[in-house]
Amino acid sequence: MSMTEIEITRHITDTFPGVDVLVGSKEAGSPEVAWGDIFFSYDPDGTLAPEKKFPFATIVTKDYGDFDAASNLNRQGVFRLNIGVSKASFEATVSGEEHDFTALDKVMPHPVYGKMFWLCVLNPSQETFRAVVQPLLAEAYQRAAQKISNRSES
Repeated sequence: MSMTEIEITRHITDTFPGVDVLVGSKEAGSPEVAWGDIFFSYDPDGTLAPEKKFPFATIVTKDYGDFDAASNLNRQGVFRLNIGVSKASFEATVSGEEHDFTALDKVMPHPVYGKMFWLCVLNPSQETFRAVVQPLLAEAYQRAAQKISNRSES
């Protein structure tokens, strides 16, 4: 059984303190293409300026035109969880094989941002989420927290 966007959001907010959740909207100043997408950033005090927030994970619910359409997210009920990880974790998680970016429940490089060590999975199953995705989210969160910690120490 697949996880839902709500279950994934709940896991992230219940597990990781200091997470800011932004749902793209007109009111939030997001570009229209991002409306409804979910962005998870580390902002423990809620004081980071919007331009300083960089998500460690996102949930995208539709194609972004020709720029990011390889996952065919315009299918009914399909979403993509994206996670920014270290180079080592990225390389340990994905192989050099060709990837079907439309495949459900398969962790793979992000079709656009894979070169920046972003992974993705479309509609992860509960099993894949527990066994593979949760540790990747924990790493992405820790990396985001460390970046903010390093900034405050400077």
